[in-house]
Amino acid sequence: MKQIILGTAGHIDHGKTSLIKAVTGIDTDRLKEEKERGITIELGFASLDLPSGEHLGIVDVPGHEKFVKNMVAGATGIDIVAMVIAADEGVMPQTREHMEICTLLGVQHGLIAMTKTDMVDEEWLELALEDIREFSQGTFLEDAPILPVSSMTGQGIPELISALDEIAGQIPQRRPSNLFRLPIDRVFTMKGFGTVITGSLVSGKIEVGETIMIYPSGITSKVRGIQVHNQSANEADAGMRTAINFQGLDKAAVNRGEVLSTPKALVNSYMVDVSFHYLTSNQKPLKNRTLVRFHTGTSEVMGYLILLEQEELPPGQTVVAQLRLDSPVAIVKDDRFVVRSYSPVRTIGGGYVLNPAPQKHKRLKPEIIQGLQDLTNNDPAVIISYHIEQAGYRGVSFSHLKIMTNLPDKQLDTQLQHLLSQKTILQTDKENRIFIHQFTFDTLKQKFTEHLTDYHSTNPLKAGMPKEELKSKFPLLTDSKLFNQVLNQMIKGQQIVQEENTVRLENHRVFLGQDQADIRLKIIKTYQNGGLQPPYFRDVTKELDADPKHVQDVLMLLVEEGQIIKTKDDLFFDTGAVENLKTRLVEFLKSNGEITTPQFKEMTGVSRKFVIPLIEYFDAKNVTLRVGDSRKLRKG
Repeated sequence: MKQIILGTAGHIDHGKTSLIKAVTGIDTDRLKEEKERGITIELGFASLDLPSGEHLGIVDVPGHEKFVKNMVAGATGIDIVAMVIAADEGVMPQTREHMEICTLLGVQHGLIAMTKTDMVDEEWLELALEDIREFSQGTFLEDAPILPVSSMTGQGIPELISALDEIAGQIPQRRPSNLFRLPIDRVFTMKGFGTVITGSLVSGKIEVGETIMIYPSGITSKVRGIQVHNQSANEADAGMRTAINFQGLDKAAVNRGEVLSTPKALVNSYMVDVSFHYLTSNQKPLKNRTLVRFHTGTSEVMGYLILLEQEELPPGQTVVAQLRLDSPVAIVKDDRFVVRSYSPVRTIGGGYVLNPAPQKHKRLKPEIIQGLQDLTNNDPAVIISYHIEQAGYRGVSFSHLKIMTNLPDKQLDTQLQHLLSQKTILQTDKENRIFIHQFTFDTLKQKFTEHLTDYHSTNPLKAGMPKEELKSKFPLLTDSKLFNQVLNQMIKGQQIVQEENTVRLENHRVFLGQDQADIRLKIIKTYQNGGLQPPYFRDVTKELDADPKHVQDVLMLLVEEGQIIKTKDDLFFDTGAVENLKTRLVEFLKSNGEITTPQFKEMTGVSRKFVIPLIEYFDAKNVTLRVGDSRKLRKG
């Protein structure tokens, strides 16, 4: 069975609440003030079983201009609107504004109930009908039935119910969605139950026992009980008027306008990219950075409307724009919204969400405008590719793409597999399902090449760049998996070579100039002559009378080549001399089991300033193992 929500709309005192009571027997005005003043202030709720067996959840909205924000909250998620117009007054200001709001919120089905027919004669009734037909021309209710009714006498009520039944049969099944969302329109406490939250479940489903999160506050709680249309249930599905009570949740911690969803399912954002339609009924152009009231779901948030394409927007036009808000919202692509002016308060436009969590855009940039316009064409591959490319090095997770695309899991997964097979995107983290764009990956490879090229140019005598130093060049690249993925692909493509902890371009070779070649020979000879009693490197540099940096570069090249061994800072040895000592040391340990520092000093025949660095070098190279004041041969 389909889950359908009916909402009322229309001017104050045109009989919306009386009509609902005549149809359902339920008085939706529950507040004392509503009873005393005879007007609806807050949202009211009822339900109706249709002759076909379909069940309607009903939201009754206030008609007074002061409570339009409550009306917008109630209109969110409705499938059918009953536009109520009193026969004795005809079309009034809030009739027109409510029609605009329903249009902006994407309502497509409904009827017109001409109420209070018992209060006018036949001639006046015809005039009222003509007024209503003229008003509905060019709207989504242009071909909708107009039903004369009287809530006092019951005239036309059976015909109204029959018409609702026929329209309900035309409502398509809701799009499948794995994303549970319920915008909160009411919070109260009930004795024996605790805090209760109500709303129209717009997508997904919820079950008793599940943990939910309140956005944007981030508070979590467990579902204790569920009611659907005043009946207890174990679960609720999209399209149902739902009441949920929670364990240990303080009523003061929850507010209308917030959204229920599952933990980590939504993202809070102070900015929203939108397709915005500025109503034809506006009297003057809308200026960039106008302060507005942004209504989405059941929330109202203040913010600035940023026109990305122009300085002002004429009435009747539709553009891409960005809203920068005073408070965060947690919404999803394609969510409908209404924009009202700050003061005087009136509806000026609305539209649908393109990107629920964008970056801050610069204005008048053709590439930004084109990118947002591409999001309006609803091509899933284009939308997914756009968001992955915009994310850059960070990439986008599957769960984040769900709210950026508003696609069911299965359809999103199919599209991602298609883009992966086309090599438009890559998956950098299989566990968390994170994707980056091929363009981003290629840009990273180019940056790797540029940094290595610069390094080789600055350090021509170094065989390669330390791997960690290369990684440090990408502070935004916090994911080591992506760094290694780029590195490994470049190695596989023979663009770079990794040797132990250094990397170099494949075509990089160390070439010594004549001066450097001379320095190389002199260093080798100096350390060969020094044996186990070499000079300190600073003294070698002075003796050579050359640029210290050149001497340092040549020395480190010899270390990398394995001809010179480095122990402590500024102390280097000829490799041949150290290897000869190692052979003698190993033979001694095999014969004697251990060696003391004085015995090692006697073996080397050098002073303590060389003995300690040498024995510690053998410890570091896993030749010896220190046990107390002696060394033993390390096993293996």
